[in-house]
Amino acid sequence: MATVTILEAQSTLSDLIHRATLGEEVVITENNLPIARLVPESVLPLKKPRLAGTLRGTVLHMAPDFDAPLEDFKEYME
Repeated sequence: MATVTILEAQSTLSDLIHRATLGEEVVITENNLPIARLVPESVLPLKKPRLAGTLRGTVLHMAPDFDAPLEDFKEYME
């Protein structure tokens, strides 16, 4: 794992990206503290696609005046 300062990263970003595509991880530091990590995309966890309707039936009760204007905002509605 390579470590570079933020100034080095700014001047050699394309090189660092190419190194990451080859599988190398690069840590970017500022004031000797790690602030970012450049990793190949294949290392990132894959997110499951969201499915419509997965929360169907979870709202058991909705007040009849749910979409009525709030008293606090009446002056803005005029």
